[in-house]
Amino acid sequence: MAGPPIYLSRLLRLSLVGADGMAVGSLEDVLLAPRGASEPPRVLGFVANVQRRQIFVNASRVGEIDSSGAHMRTGTVDLRRFELRSGELLARGSILNRQVDGQVVNDLALEATTEPAGWQLAKVSLGPSGLLRRRRSSRDVEWTEVAGLFDTGPTGRQVAALRELHPADLAKAIVALPLERRRVLAEAMEDERLADLLEELPEDEQVRLIESLDLERAADVLEEMDPDDAADLLAELPLAERNELLEEMADEDADPLRRLLRYEGDTAGGLMTPEPMVVTPETTVAEVLARARQPEVPMALAAQVFVVQPPTQTPTGRYLGWVSFQRLLREPPGNPVGGCIEGDPVVVEPDLSELVVARRLAAYDAIALPVCDDAGRLVGAVTVDDVLDRVLPEDWRQR
Repeated sequence: MAGPPIYLSRLLRLSLVGADGMAVGSLEDVLLAPRGASEPPRVLGFVANVQRRQIFVNASRVGEIDSSGAHMRTGTVDLRRFELRSGELLARGSILNRQVDGQVVNDLALEATTEPAGWQLAKVSLGPSGLLRRRRSSRDVEWTEVAGLFDTGPTGRQVAALRELHPADLAKAIVALPLERRRVLAEAMEDERLADLLEELPEDEQVRLIESLDLERAADVLEEMDPDDAADLLAELPLAERNELLEEMADEDADPLRRLLRYEGDTAGGLMTPEPMVVTPETTVAEVLARARQPEVPMALAAQVFVVQPPTQTPTGRYLGWVSFQRLLREPPGNPVGGCIEGDPVVVEPDLSELVVARRLAAYDAIALPVCDDAGRLVGAVTVDDVLDRVLPEDWRQR
């Protein structure tokens, strides 16, 4: 645990502050997810009022919370309207002012967690009922004393149990259920969790679940998936459905998928992610390490950084080479990363077969290999986990 608890009454109406330090809205509520009998409900995220609409901000995107507001780590806000799902609770909208044994919930105390980073419920503040109740007459109790407040029913309890599983174990549990039950649980999951699940399922199961969602929800989930996994799933759909989903997605998410879908699935281009860690030679070691620490960066991509001439969005400027995370740890923080490039700039071509890519990964003991076009521009990277998904037997997840 880290730092004193944050009370909901003090959190509400704080500003939501963008990565640039500018206020973009105000906090309206906190979204909680129950986790079972022994684990306190955790904070999934925050409901904020931005441009006169309520939106959801995932807890992983919020860093420090202080008197000046909740500070987002990176990125822009998603302006889609917030919708409450089965198994979720709004702290203000669902818990505050509820009666428990003749008393009323006056406040909730949230505490920071380190593993995983975020927040969870710590205590519940109870006070006498009536119009004249005061904060000074409140008492804080452990959440377990009022656990009934956080019961979300049978479906909610099942979603809560599944939420704590590793995605691979979640996939095994879901596949064992009848198809209709899978669809009910998929509808109740938050977008990020459902995206994690889809990435672990066999392709035929992915298709069944994604086709059970309405168009807008399916597009939202695809946006949360790793681009290479999302492209593989789209490739399994009929062309008309694929194009409809791509049109529904935001351009910044759909455009990389369109580029990936140009390549055959069993080639480096079909395997690669179009969003590796890419920097210019002038970027300092400290800046690169800070990016690698961001929770949204997958471990396989954080292990290596690719150095290019501007621009750094794929397809980039001329590819120069790569630097391993281990090498960065041995370098002074202020050094430019261009001076840390390791060996010759080994690359693979987009049309190279997946078997040859696997052999090259093994030959160079690499976590990821850069994929470059004929002009020497970086268009993506193939990671070890991408290759393993292809070379292992199709039913390896069920073994």
